[in-house]
Amino acid sequence: MTATSVTEIARAAKDASRALATATRATKDALLLAMADALVEHAEEILAGNAKDVAAGRDGGMKEGLVDRLTLTPERITAIADALREVASLPDPVGEVVRGSTLPNGLQLRQVRVPMGVVGMIYEARPNVTVDAAGLALKSGNAVILRGGSAAIHSNTVIVRVLQDAVEAAGLPRELVQSIDEFGREGAVELMRARGLVDVLVPRGGADLIQTVVRESLVPAIETGVGNCHVYVDASADLEMARRIVMNSKVQRPGVCNAAETLLVHQDVAGEFLPMVGGDLTGAGVTLHACEDAAAALGDIPCTPATEEDWDTEYLSLDLAVTVVESLDEAIHFIRAHSSGHTEAIVTSDLAAANRFTRELDAAALIVNASTRFTDGGQFGLGAEIGISTQKLHARGPMGLAELTTTTWTVHGDGQIRE
Repeated sequence: MTATSVTEIARAAKDASRALATATRATKDALLLAMADALVEHAEEILAGNAKDVAAGRDGGMKEGLVDRLTLTPERITAIADALREVASLPDPVGEVVRGSTLPNGLQLRQVRVPMGVVGMIYEARPNVTVDAAGLALKSGNAVILRGGSAAIHSNTVIVRVLQDAVEAAGLPRELVQSIDEFGREGAVELMRARGLVDVLVPRGGADLIQTVVRESLVPAIETGVGNCHVYVDASADLEMARRIVMNSKVQRPGVCNAAETLLVHQDVAGEFLPMVGGDLTGAGVTLHACEDAAAALGDIPCTPATEEDWDTEYLSLDLAVTVVESLDEAIHFIRAHSSGHTEAIVTSDLAAANRFTRELDAAALIVNASTRFTDGGQFGLGAEIGISTQKLHARGPMGLAELTTTTWTVHGDGQIRE
């Protein structure tokens, strides 16, 4: 039975996690470096499995943005391995003293970071996440159980085996990295029920997947959010700067959660800016979904009429909703109404406007005069990320090593008793 099999996997992960909880940083770093080398060594095998997944995705009508997320290349495998090496170079969060004090009675208190134990990941069509999740989990002292979805099953099968072999070669239990892909959706449901064996569950993917896990999981879940990200071009913006930022935010890699999905332009600069950037965007293959005022400003540049649905859509494709606003107030009101809480950006030369934007909006990342594409664990110096948390408890924004730990209080005394 699937339930029995997943329970056995979770129990094995729990047992294996104890072997890693006390491992030194040197041991964990050496393991990550060995995993990185193994990925490069087995790149051809990984690419062969990935080619099957990509072909099946295209045959099944998968969006090109999602196909891009699914696709591995020699360069991407090298980058994934390099991300593991970067994680290895980062400080070990385990054992870090978050705060401490000595009480008047002489008790010494320390709040110390410790591993979660077993981290579960449910995600879609992202074989790089298989590696990122394993690397971050192991460095932070956790075992990991992966459910990567049917779209990437051939890629992930090879990757997990390569990682397990590297773990075992390092003298640690291979059960530190396990997959339940073979059990399909039923396996994911059982993973969500494994409370007491799995300590935290992180869903990463589309809105339906994330909300299903958040609603139905008995295991505590960290909500990672979809990315309905906005770029607002203020009246005071340097328009050439804005042009570069909008293009990078939308076009550099449209199938990821930190790509821009909606462009807001102040009415005072819309007539000049939208023809500039509109030509760039459509030249790059972007379909513009424009409000009436934006369509008028675009002139002869082709666009389609925007609908209410467009303002709430995470396209993950070469599509961009465009609207003109009368003021910063209207821009803030619009973003509040449609934001998914992921990343919001403003392009402005007005310090007061920038300060209002970052104070009055509520998102995991608020960016001034830079691309939305920077909301990323690697770009933030975290080495990699297990996801972008859009919730407010425990973790928010790119989740790196520290976010995969919890804390415990250590209390040292010399015979004190409570009166």
